[in-house]
Amino acid sequence: MSKIWKLHTIAEAWGELERHLAPASLAVEEVNLAEALGRVTAQPVLSPEPLPPFARSTVDGYAVRAADTHGASESAPAYLKMVGEVRMGEAPQPALGEGEVMWIPTGGMLPQGADAAVMVEYTRKWDMAEIEVRRAAAAGENVIGVGEDVALGGELIPAGRALRPAEIGALAGLGILRVAVRRRPLVAVLSTGNEIVPADGQPGGGQIRDLNSWSLAASVKRAGGEPLRLGIVRDVLEELTTALRDALARADIVCVSGGSSVGAEDLAPQAIASLGAPGILTRGLNIRPGKPTIIAVAEGKPVFGLPGHPVSGLMVFGLVVEPTMRRMLGQPPAPPCTIRALLGRDLGSSPGRSDYFRVRLERRGQEWHAMPVLGKSAMISTLVSADGILHLPPETEVLRAGEEVEIALLEGGDRGGA
Repeated sequence: MSKIWKLHTIAEAWGELERHLAPASLAVEEVNLAEALGRVTAQPVLSPEPLPPFARSTVDGYAVRAADTHGASESAPAYLKMVGEVRMGEAPQPALGEGEVMWIPTGGMLPQGADAAVMVEYTRKWDMAEIEVRRAAAAGENVIGVGEDVALGGELIPAGRALRPAEIGALAGLGILRVAVRRRPLVAVLSTGNEIVPADGQPGGGQIRDLNSWSLAASVKRAGGEPLRLGIVRDVLEELTTALRDALARADIVCVSGGSSVGAEDLAPQAIASLGAPGILTRGLNIRPGKPTIIAVAEGKPVFGLPGHPVSGLMVFGLVVEPTMRRMLGQPPAPPCTIRALLGRDLGSSPGRSDYFRVRLERRGQEWHAMPVLGKSAMISTLVSADGILHLPPETEVLRAGEEVEIALLEGGDRGGA
């Protein structure tokens, strides 16, 4: 191993970065509810009213006073007087008296005096004036009380929550049509290399189209940020330094793809180091793919030198850049989305190194099988073909075919119709 490298584990690198990165550091803004999907709450959302605002039935049946049904059974039913029915969207009248019942649909407002609902299955209607109740009801049975879902002033949504359709619906149900969220992080993405040409260009000899800035920009968007694609920079130190300074001035996070290794034309370390204190925190991660990764902070903003190989760059984005975005948004670490599967072939790793293998998932009968998609980290097809990632930690050198393993799912992967 070259003396230039001092490899860190992901945990070590993240611990060093956290010391220089304030949580929930992005500004707060208000957005309309129609535009709030996926946005991250900046503060807890408190309920301005109880939910539900009235006691309501959870079944089709009869609103009753529970005391009037005590002891009721199949052999000794209670006989109660019908005094009306609850209509949806209306407050029922009159109040329920002793020995009286009202027909009530699911979601109907409980009449004053009633404290329970009996399912229609446990009743028999003799005529328009009387019903037979064949099961006793306890107070509160089959009823949602006022504020039982959300109390007045109670926390409906915590800070740091990315709003999903469920939260959007809950906010609408409480009449909350504007919500305070964190500004989306603006992430600058640059590609470097004399061999890189724009995606709409025609590569010449020894040249390739720029795919990294597109895949990284898409990753930024999926993670809740706003990508700022700043084009391609040649392998000229002055040009790269100028481009990085411009990116740092315009964005919250800077990602430069390529030039992070130790070759003569790998200028990213020198350019990043010139941006300011504290500078480079980590140079080299103890992982494969993704070893030639740079993590730095300048002017209070994180700067990442990502490997130029497409698979490596995307892998490191998920391991380091996306968690950084979440921290700046005030979000906790992302919960894992995994599946258990049987490994399709033997896999090995070098001692003391974390390996990340792309796998394709196949359903065979009732079991999932994880088939490694092998190939070099420059081969984007290996990631396109993959449904998930298998992590082989440093303490595990070999996994055998047929072993049950945990696979981290890639968003949008084929699930075999599941």
